[in-house]
Amino acid sequence: MSANIVWWGIVIYVALAVYIAYLSRSEKQVNMEGYFLGNRKMNGFVSALSYSATTYSAFMMVGLAGLTYRGGVGALGFEIIYFIGVSLVAFFGPRFWIVGKKYGYVTPSEMLGDRYNDKRVAAIISISSCIFLIPYSAVQLAGVGYLLEGMTNGGISFTTGAILATVLALIFTYISGIRSVMWTDSLQALVMIVSSSLVVILVVNALGGFGSFFSELRTNHPESLTVPGNGYFSFPTFLSLTIPWIFFSLSNPQVSQRLYMPASLGDLRKMLLGFLGFGFIYTIVSVMWGYSAILIFPGLKNPDVATPNLLSSEYVPVILGVIVMVSIMAAAISTIDSILLTLSSLFARDVYGMSLKRKDEQRQLKVGKFVIPVIAVLAYGFAELQLDLIAVLSVASSAGLIVVVPAIIGAFFWRRGTAAGVILSVTISGAVVIFLEALQLKPFGYGSGVWGLLLSILIYVVVSYMTKAPEKKANEFLTYLKTELAKNQ
Repeated sequence: MSANIVWWGIVIYVALAVYIAYLSRSEKQVNMEGYFLGNRKMNGFVSALSYSATTYSAFMMVGLAGLTYRGGVGALGFEIIYFIGVSLVAFFGPRFWIVGKKYGYVTPSEMLGDRYNDKRVAAIISISSCIFLIPYSAVQLAGVGYLLEGMTNGGISFTTGAILATVLALIFTYISGIRSVMWTDSLQALVMIVSSSLVVILVVNALGGFGSFFSELRTNHPESLTVPGNGYFSFPTFLSLTIPWIFFSLSNPQVSQRLYMPASLGDLRKMLLGFLGFGFIYTIVSVMWGYSAILIFPGLKNPDVATPNLLSSEYVPVILGVIVMVSIMAAAISTIDSILLTLSSLFARDVYGMSLKRKDEQRQLKVGKFVIPVIAVLAYGFAELQLDLIAVLSVASSAGLIVVVPAIIGAFFWRRGTAAGVILSVTISGAVVIFLEALQLKPFGYGSGVWGLLLSILIYVVVSYMTKAPEKKANEFLTYLKTELAKNQ
């Protein structure tokens, strides 16, 4: 595909997205709650589209399609597990929202620091999130780089694509904080779901329809329709990939922070239902893309270029290919700018804020805005490593974040949990995950996420029993939550 056509598509998208972002500036954002949470006034429709665009980024259309190309139908099972995990939002979402509104929490780590009555809990969880989410941001930048380079046959380089995504993420982040991000996300989500579905319909029809499509897969690539198929999705591999994904909605702060934003519990429910519908369609589309690439481009060395090859092929009209390419790029950018906002709020609120004698919203906001480009540059540097298999790298990042899950569950259901239990479980388990990932070790065949979660549970429980729990704070927190949940049933 011509690089000029791709550039024109990008220019039109940027102009439209920037215009929508400026329209979102309904009021000046002068405090942390306004800039990072949209003053907790987001409606269910916008929240659902934004949640979808943020979650389903380069991981889906580039990563999941590539994972399907690499391992077959096991990739579908892997993503379906994520849907099972989303049920956690239905259960924990109202709890996040209720206590967030009551105590004014801006970040999930701030909530945990308050619940366990120790600011060090918030600071350590925030630092841990930065360590593991910056590589995840880099995955999105790499997705854009691979996409543009592949679609233009090198006419637009990987580096150019990654730099472009970084700059656009910064622009959208600074225009109006989370409000501009959510409104541009909504546009991106609608374009994504419509255009990507059209590609599936056109490609499958060009290959003879669904009957002929799957018949050819059964005849020429039967391993792609079974598990473990070609051997990639062995049970240890499948479990290692899915365990971090089950808890994604809780462990990833850029996702759980969104639970504070809806205007009401009703809007929170609409957000969840809209996301589930969007996600189901998008999952099927991504897997079908991977299968299409298997039939059309067998033998690709890098599975992550399956999507670019498909979009630039003769089976997809040029204009539609550009639209889909732009929507994937936009989805990746929506994830990046959401992570930039979340990590900057974590640092400003929970790390820098720990040094303040009293809460200073304006000073924290200035610090948060200052560190946004620093985080973006770090993510770009990591992206330039051009590591393979975006889907696997995404899960590796989630493996590091999963170690906070016991602390989150304990905050709502176990009065005996202590700050020492949280601090040690997060730091020690996180270090073990980094060690295993750095050396590419998989004890007994299982990945770092499995061991990180098991070790975190063990340390959290044992240390909590050995140390004193914050009884007064736990009783206040849980009693209020129980009362409010009963009112809203």
